[in-house]
Amino acid sequence: MTKIISDLELLLNDQNLDPTLKTIAAKVQAEERISFDEGVYLFEHASISYLGVLANLIRERKHGDNTYFNRNFHIEPTNVCLYTCSFCSYSRLLKKREEGWEYTIEDMMNIVRQYDDQPVTEVHIVGGVLPQYDVPFYAELFRTIKAHRPELHIKALTPVEYHYIFKKAKISYAEGMALMKDAGLDSMPGGGAEIFHPEIRDGIAGGKCSGEQWLEIHEEWHKLGGRSNATMLYGHIEKYWHRIHHLDELRKLQDRTGGFQTFIPLKFRNKDNAMSYLSEVNSIEDLKNYAISRIYLDNFDHIKAYWPMIGRQMAQLSLAFGVDDIDGTIDDTTKIYSMAGAEEQNPSLSTYDLVRLITQVNRKPIERDTLYNVLQDFSDHIFEEDNQFKGYLELPVVQS
Repeated sequence: MTKIISDLELLLNDQNLDPTLKTIAAKVQAEERISFDEGVYLFEHASISYLGVLANLIRERKHGDNTYFNRNFHIEPTNVCLYTCSFCSYSRLLKKREEGWEYTIEDMMNIVRQYDDQPVTEVHIVGGVLPQYDVPFYAELFRTIKAHRPELHIKALTPVEYHYIFKKAKISYAEGMALMKDAGLDSMPGGGAEIFHPEIRDGIAGGKCSGEQWLEIHEEWHKLGGRSNATMLYGHIEKYWHRIHHLDELRKLQDRTGGFQTFIPLKFRNKDNAMSYLSEVNSIEDLKNYAISRIYLDNFDHIKAYWPMIGRQMAQLSLAFGVDDIDGTIDDTTKIYSMAGAEEQNPSLSTYDLVRLITQVNRKPIERDTLYNVLQDFSDHIFEEDNQFKGYLELPVVQS
């Protein structure tokens, strides 16, 4: 932290630094909120080194060197979907449903049972939208999981899915979220956010819930005391101000409810989708996006990097640009990103490898549960000499 403060002081004393950037740096030093226009200015004018200093200062104020991960697994009920999002490489249309899968509750319980003897703490459920996956179906699924393994945390479904099933059931968002909570839902993932502004959202994800509806469903969940995550899909047809608009909407809702835990920027990948004509943004843009997200979202506790999407080395670099959660190891229980051309195809890391990845960049690996309660601090273990520890860490974990 001492070095970070020294780096910030060098910025503030730099006579050649752009006055607006100096004002923003002074705000970060004073723990003051930056404005919408200042957020856009960072994207347009700030160097990557400048952004790293500010984002890392905020990260270390909040978490020191702690870098979090958890043990969970994915269930994806189906990849067949009524919606046709331009960026999606994962879903299959109804007319091509033979190319996809459609799980029953028993199919999904068989997946749950595969992890009965493993120290996972969370099941993450998200997939396509089809009529048979309705309110009664998901309520029964959640209850069945809880009856089988009561302590397993259910993090399930995005507002895209909830909007559809609640509309089909002719119930309000408030009624629907209460029903899901009663059935065993513990928290919500952050997917389906894409870009909130209709100018972009209508072009890449038309037909599914709007940005306003996405936010409203999370707000209803927060009112029930629930926690959730948030995402943003970046690097396609949006402009910088669309990204800041997205972050600003999240920041305003967080001011009202305090229900968000983690923000996860998701990089657009161009393999096998209707937007394959677009080039992907480079690694500098990835780091810039992490850093500005950390600076702008002053009321979010955590920023997460999804390592299979950007690669292991980039994930390590991100820990110096505001990121404090590196997700978990992967056994390819999720196909959403690998099918889109992510850096890691059929990705897999043992927990031992993941801990090493974190410690190689002088951060502390902390195993957490879904709500960021610390389960194990791995920072004091000696890897080469502690064979018992290595064996424990080789137990499988999957991404959060």
